[in-house]
Amino acid sequence: MTGRHRDGLPYAPVYRRVWDGPARAEAERINQSWADWTVLYSLGHRRFYAMAGWDNPRPVVVEDITGEGLEERMRDAEMIRAIRPSPMPVRAEVSLRRGEPSGVAVVEETASTGGRRSPDGRAA
Repeated sequence: MTGRHRDGLPYAPVYRRVWDGPARAEAERINQSWADWTVLYSLGHRRFYAMAGWDNPRPVVVEDITGEGLEERMRDAEMIRAIRPSPMPVRAEVSLRRGEPSGVAVVEETASTGGRRSPDGRAA
């Protein structure tokens, strides 16, 4: 309970309303159940939102009007992540070039192309 007061008037207790208490509790439950996700409930939109915490080039955000629907969308996003091939990482190639002092390595970053090479030996 909180109170309301003004100068010269006695303290009057008022009821403190918790807006959408069950939905906020559901969002907290889902947030604790899914370790790789951050789950929020929007009072203004009356929707559940989940943001993935894994490393991805673009943020993964799903939303739904129910907690059960949100969890289904989160499962779908994780399935898509598991099925989709990961992007080829940029790797560093170390080579010793002619004319360089001995023991000096030249590091070049190249995108992996799945082993394809052009006729001159460079990555395609």
